Amino acid sequence: MALFRRRTSRPELPPAVTAACELARGERVLAFGIDDNTGRYVVATTFAVAVVTDNRKTGSKTTGDRKTGDRTTGSKTTGTAERVLRRAWLLVDAGSWEPETATLTVTWTDGARAGQWSFRDQLTRLPETLRERVQASVVIATRLTLGDRRNGRVAIRQDFETRELIPQTVLGRYTRADDPEVAAHVEAALTHLRDQVGLPS
Repeated sequence: MALFRRRTSRPELPPAVTAACELARGERVLAFGIDDNTGRYVVATTFAVAVVTDNRKTGSKTTGDRKTGDRTTGSKTTGTAERVLRRAWLLVDAGSWEPETATLTVTWTDGARAGQWSFRDQLTRLPETLRERVQASVVIATRLTLGDRRNGRVAIRQDFETRELIPQTVLGRYTRADDPEVAAHVEAALTHLRDQVGLPS
């Protein structure tokens, strides 16, 4: 007799949370997890990463029949799910995964405060999905090393929603954008990358 092993099913994203993500045409959810610290949903889609707060509360609701006196207790859901963050993949600078604490840290290209979420005892593919989406958004890139701890990166990245190619510059901590030498190197590097992908200089 053949033995069948029962597969562990992956959790599904609640419809209200999916709705709060406001998916664009052709966009779909790839992975998600629930942050241990805030209870927020962190959702990776084909176009972006989003964070949603589920404000819904489920309580009891009792209904009755006046003629028979029968009373039925059911559930009543109030409130809505609310999106608190949505950023295209091209705005994600990097992500790191700490397996011991199951913590995902995401840094942004504009230098905004990093996002950090933990997913202990959860079946999630967020780390792998983030890595794949960020890498896929980079069409071409090159690093800048100018000495005196000055460094950075210039790239051409794709907005998956619009298919537009976007020039991008991310400078290191000790690198100033108003430094004439830095500005000259950035412009030269971007001009070279634009030529490589056929964008106007």
